[in-house]
Amino acid sequence: MEHNKKFIYPKCQREIINGKRHYDIKSEKLPSVTTIISATQSPEKTASLDAWRFRLKDSFIKIPDDTNPSGFTLINEAEYITKEAGDRGTAMHTILEDYMNRDGQLDTPMEKTRLPHNMAIQIIQNGLSNVTEYYGLEATLYYPGLYAGATDVVAVHKGQDAIIDFKQTNKLKKREWVEDYCLQLAAYTMAHNFIYRTSISKGVIMMCSKKLEYQEFIIEGKELQTYQHNFLRKVDQYYGQHKKLGVEGK
Repeated sequence: MEHNKKFIYPKCQREIINGKRHYDIKSEKLPSVTTIISATQSPEKTASLDAWRFRLKDSFIKIPDDTNPSGFTLINEAEYITKEAGDRGTAMHTILEDYMNRDGQLDTPMEKTRLPHNMAIQIIQNGLSNVTEYYGLEATLYYPGLYAGATDVVAVHKGQDAIIDFKQTNKLKKREWVEDYCLQLAAYTMAHNFIYRTSISKGVIMMCSKKLEYQEFIIEGKELQTYQHNFLRKVDQYYGQHKKLGVEGK
């Protein structure tokens, strides 16, 4: 696919402020999109996650550790699942980014990256096959004074400009389980449209499970507009919370 360089995406520094990820862009320290979504989760969702961690609080997994005399280390199961998913997702993203940067070339995977490699192939074959050109990879997007983030790809998907994010999952997702991902796409489309005077009205989630099952979720038109409005409400809620706490900056 062709790399169309019509948009110049800014370079930025990421930093942690009060335990939350921020982007330092043009002298502004803006909270990340994921920081805002996480900080404004519903009590029900927060309680559900806390309950899952509580159920696994006494469950531990042995992992190999050459630095330990016993040859292994015990790690809490919830922490293990979270870390394993994060590492797998990071590896898959790196493979996909390399694939696009290198005109469709893929390295032979090492054993530890074989699963992320095979997951990336599913996304390439089922999702990226519909992308004819792209404008940016890991593109930093921001809305001045409000928020910032980095989307995986800004591209032409089935003839339309779109924001695309890659996701890994432990199991297939129902549509109602990807609301946060849809909010991310909504935030990125608004930021891109504001800064570059575009009219992107489509977001695509390309997802693969560790069982190599591909899923795709597309939000566009009025549905995307609804998510944009919902995200802006979260932005208001986030800054309202910080104002009440007397937190300086973001």
